[in-house]
Amino acid sequence: MTHEPRLSRALRIMLNTQRVASLGTLNADGSPFVSMVPFAIEPESACLIIHVSLLAVHTRNLLSNPAVSLMVMQPEVVGAPVHDLPRVSIVGTAARLKPESGGWLLAREVYLNRFPEAQPMTELGDFSFVAIEPVSARQVAGFGTARPVEAEDISALLRPL
Repeated sequence: MTHEPRLSRALRIMLNTQRVASLGTLNADGSPFVSMVPFAIEPESACLIIHVSLLAVHTRNLLSNPAVSLMVMQPEVVGAPVHDLPRVSIVGTAARLKPESGGWLLAREVYLNRFPEAQPMTELGDFSFVAIEPVSARQVAGFGTARPVEAEDISALLRPL
């Protein structure tokens, strides 16, 4: 059995149990824009997969400028300090997947495994699968416990042990 450091294990668990992220993109004028997106993990390419409408501001933004950021965090617990919430901010590069390509088919499979209720949306012409390749990340595992996570380390966490 492979040993996985405590912080890496906590990050792997969070990415596999939380299903939504805040997506940061840049508007055409360079101003930031944040939205919410469901995400899935595609372990073969170690990418995060989102399924977005071409009508959405965030989609237009990431098609114009593929530099994005995603924040995934544990939900708030009543009575617990919010500053202690485990979270990760992932900087990445977004790429729209060509419909019916091998990458698109794999993305659709992992996305629908996580969100089976989204199946009808995958047949709408204005929706696209986008793969986000992590470039770097910053993990906060609790108050006073933070660390940078390099691209190869975040990629390893997106693959099965």
